[in-house]
Amino acid sequence: MKDKAVIIVILVVQAICAVFFVSDIALTVVGYRTTPISWQTREFLEVGAAVGLLLGVVLGAIALRWAMQRSDRYKQQLRVASGAFAELLQDRFDDWALTPAEKDVALFAIKGLSTHEIAAVRNTSEGTVKAQTNAIYRKAGVSGRPQLLSLFIEDLMGDALVESPVISQQEG
Repeated sequence: MKDKAVIIVILVVQAICAVFFVSDIALTVVGYRTTPISWQTREFLEVGAAVGLLLGVVLGAIALRWAMQRSDRYKQQLRVASGAFAELLQDRFDDWALTPAEKDVALFAIKGLSTHEIAAVRNTSEGTVKAQTNAIYRKAGVSGRPQLLSLFIEDLMGDALVESPVISQQEG
């Protein structure tokens, strides 16, 4: 929220300074006469507007750099999380003593591929894939794909799993 406010302030300052210069030029082109101001006051206004534009450019560059660094940090965190999830999958597959073929099928099933799609990707029959998925579900102690997915979702959420207000109200 703070970053957003800083960027908005930068844009507002730049807009005000740009309006000062553009309006002066536009009024001169149109021939609109204004009450003259002293030369010193006009110079202060122009210098202030120029400084405001330069300050906006510098602060804008700094804000862009911060945003790019934050984006890089988030990308790195996502890579770490993706790697951790892949490691979690392999650990679970090893715990369940899945065969290499079952590991492939389980991974494709978790990714959301249908039995037909898994068979096509693995160049096997749908019957083989169905037998392998049944073996996976049996070894994992679940009855189907939704429960298999829920095992990994629970692991991902870990302690972040918050008690639902509906459950709290029903218990109370």
